[in-house]
Amino acid sequence: MKLLTVLLKINLASTKLILLVFSPAISFFSQMSINKLTLLGFTLVTFPLVTTLISSANYVNELTKQSTNAIYQVAELTQLHRKLNDAIDKMERSASQYVVLKDDELLEVFKRQQNIFAKTINDTYKSEHDKALNKYLKQLNLKRKNVKSLVLSDTIEKLSLAQIQLTFKTLHALNNKVEKRSRIVSNQLVSSIQRTTQVIRKTILTRLYIIPITLLIAAIFILLITKPLKRLTNKIKRLEQGSFDQKITLSGPSEITDIVNALEDMRLRLHSLELQKSSFIRHISHELKTPLAAIREGTELIYDNSVGSLNNDQQEICDIIRTSVTRLQRLIEDLLDFNIVLDSTSLHRLEKINLPELITNACELRKLDIKSKKITLICNTLPCYIHSNSKQLSVIVDNILSNAIKYSPIEGIITIDYATTDHNITLTLIDQGSGIDQNIKNKVFDAFYQGQAPINNQIKGSGLGLTIVKELLLRVDGNIEITDANKYDTENIQGTCVSITLPNRQSDN
Repeated sequence: MKLLTVLLKINLASTKLILLVFSPAISFFSQMSINKLTLLGFTLVTFPLVTTLISSANYVNELTKQSTNAIYQVAELTQLHRKLNDAIDKMERSASQYVVLKDDELLEVFKRQQNIFAKTINDTYKSEHDKALNKYLKQLNLKRKNVKSLVLSDTIEKLSLAQIQLTFKTLHALNNKVEKRSRIVSNQLVSSIQRTTQVIRKTILTRLYIIPITLLIAAIFILLITKPLKRLTNKIKRLEQGSFDQKITLSGPSEITDIVNALEDMRLRLHSLELQKSSFIRHISHELKTPLAAIREGTELIYDNSVGSLNNDQQEICDIIRTSVTRLQRLIEDLLDFNIVLDSTSLHRLEKINLPELITNACELRKLDIKSKKITLICNTLPCYIHSNSKQLSVIVDNILSNAIKYSPIEGIITIDYATTDHNITLTLIDQGSGIDQNIKNKVFDAFYQGQAPINNQIKGSGLGLTIVKELLLRVDGNIEITDANKYDTENIQGTCVSITLPNRQSDN
């Protein structure tokens, strides 16, 4: 396992080095289609493996043949001594009996045995390549001929039994030399097989270098295929985030180029539609706010009895108009805020923002609402700067503050605080309202979702406030969390705490 890990690390480092050294060739390969790259990579990976496999198979086949031949030769050499010894014994027995009994059948037996003896020597001599063994076989065959001539000659009758046995002792002595040499030859064959086995084992182990090479080739082609796909994924994610102002360009295989061209056409179309939509919302909002301001001003004059006193029915009708005008103004403001979310042209403009000043400005915009409910604001005023989009951050703070004012009781307290770390800035806003039910915490960010309205609140919202906040926080890599206020302040048994986390880019200042 450790060896595999080391090989993988070496392979990764080698891949990076090769990508750097052979960048022109890799650039050429990167222009090929994914189908051709896959086929070429598969071929380059399998070719050395198949070559090594065939070579190893040939080595093993040769070893098998050599082992088979060696086993056959060892078996023949093992039986050689037994055959020769058996033939000598039978020749000696038949010759000795013939000397004593003078029976011609015994002489025929001797002839047959010596023919068997001669054939065994000749067959071994033809198949055996050991010079020393062949030398002993020649001597043994020559002695056989001498014994044959002696037994078949007329002088056999004059020889004693002891003389005949002495003659055959020479054959036995030569046969023992043949047997000893056969053992030596057998041992040499076994040693030769062992040496061949070791050579083949070393050769196969040496060929294992092909494994990191194939892994390296595979890694290169995986990078060639996956790298443009990852870059393409990043381009798609950028479109998903609503960034339509940057042209999509990406070089790579033909399939990737086709997708990029299609994405670029889609980006241009979406960007055009986005500009048209934003322009329409800005114009229609402006056109609605101009007459609405006059209606609201006139309604307020009538409501305050500035142009004469009203009876009860007229006062009630005027109150309905005043409430409806206020609600319409809130809807137009939400529409303008929502337009900021849709406006992709201003989503990525970062600037240095004075956070206490931004919070103060947000509170000034809601000054009348705060004053009408006699709400006390407790704000952190310590210096704090953040790099973000001021328009988006202002909308986020305004919507959260608006909800806090809306759900706060009369003479309630709203606390706005922030804390910084090395990586994040956390902005918390705590009110003393009725809190949010656990069952609807995940629903409040849905578009047009409206929870239970606060007591004595006649202005109905649009249900877009927290949706806008959530969307804008996603654009600036932020996050929002809603918890109970008593988690942070044990004196409050009710209330809501909204925590906004933003990336801390203060080091860029």
